Amino acid sequence: MGVFRVLKVLRPSRPIHPRGVRLTGYLAVDGGASSGIPWLDTAGSTPVEARLSRSVGLPGPLPDIIGLAVRIPSGDAQADVLLASTGSSPVGRFVLVPRLNIARSPLTTMMPYRGARGPVLLAARSTGPSGRLPATLTAFRRRLAGRPWSMELSYARPLGPWIPFGTLTLTVNPDQGQEDLRFDPVRNPLPTASAYEWAAALRRGSYAVARSPRHNETDKRTR
Repeated sequence: MGVFRVLKVLRPSRPIHPRGVRLTGYLAVDGGASSGIPWLDTAGSTPVEARLSRSVGLPGPLPDIIGLAVRIPSGDAQADVLLASTGSSPVGRFVLVPRLNIARSPLTTMMPYRGARGPVLLAARSTGPSGRLPATLTAFRRRLAGRPWSMELSYARPLGPWIPFGTLTLTVNPDQGQEDLRFDPVRNPLPTASAYEWAAALRRGSYAVARSPRHNETDKRTR
């Protein structure tokens, strides 16, 4: 939390994930899974909006923790899913890992959702385009120009194997000048799932710092 407060002083408007690339596309669920979260287990397709960002905001040549935030329509509301670059092993999926190549980086929720059959983690792994997918935002935008970014979606128990349940297909939103998206998975939970209170409490603390006014700022939106 101390590091987060320092970043808040340096970047009052957006202490983490300061710059990003707007994306748009769709999320398709295959159906037939048994995660214990009905939304993950029921076939369907929905349009989504997303934002890829570098969490700390380090200069482009340096590796950074990659964040992918996805907004999913949910009836009259919306659901926000936050993924970050980690490992994929039973231990590594809980460890943030700076990356230079997104194509080799699993992105996971790190914190589990509460399902009817116990805790469930989500992950996304790039399946295309082939080759290197740079984590510098300018190079990423250039690499994806005119082509889709495909990702395999999986779920797992905290120490269990990853089980595919769908795909996420995104393209660069050409209108990067529109108002930047802000995401909040605590206020906008995944459909038919909920967060564990300890996980929500951890996020509320950092979000409270992000929303606090500094230098006459009154923006109360989160990441």
